[in-house]
Amino acid sequence: MNGQNRKDIYPGLEVNIILKKDQRSGIKTKGIVKDLLTNSAYHPHGIKVRLTDGQIGRVCDILQK
Repeated sequence: MNGQNRKDIYPGLEVNIILKKDQRSGIKTKGIVKDLLTNSAYHPHGIKVRLTDGQIGRVCDILQK
């Protein structure tokens, strides 16, 4: 799972995201999805989410299903 389809992501899911400041380096941040911020069904760079700790980024990996 690569996090490009909104239907695959829901609150409570454990994911890796890439924060805006880490886009160049590709550093991943692990967390639990709180809110989905992308409204479209698909996004080529990953669906934007807010984690439970408040960080916002695009999903690059889904760690649990």
